Amino acid sequence: MSTGEFCTREVVITEKGTSILEVAQLMRTYHVGDVIVVERRGEQAVPVGILTDRDIVVELIAQEVDLASVTVGDVMSYDLLSVREDEGIWESLLLMCDRGVRRIPVVNEAGGLEGILALDDMIELLAEELSLLARIAGRGPDRERNKLA
Repeated sequence: MSTGEFCTREVVITEKGTSILEVAQLMRTYHVGDVIVVERRGEQAVPVGILTDRDIVVELIAQEVDLASVTVGDVMSYDLLSVREDEGIWESLLLMCDRGVRRIPVVNEAGGLEGILALDDMIELLAEELSLLARIAGRGPDRERNKLA
């Protein structure tokens, strides 16, 4: 199965010049822990960085940085890892594990942002599938009792 089938297509985006306060408000409004920083290239919004709630806390608030003095471009992670939407989900998860990232932008062939794959979303999906498997396994004895009756 492809990463594009599992990724969240609704992604909160911003640009490098956005203030930290604006980004924090976006995170609160949309109940997300990250925003993808993009640059417009023609019709494509191309991911160039990511800013997480943890970045804001650890890099700015804990260091007592004046939030009005910095923008997203000053704090975002520039070594952005992304995967193509046609990449296999297993390969994407291995890449996330290898790099130690919890979230990864999903892009199309032209490099445009299509979605985001988050560890939390994958855990939720796997938990649902495991629950379904457990229910199937638990129904076996019921079927056997019904056959004997």
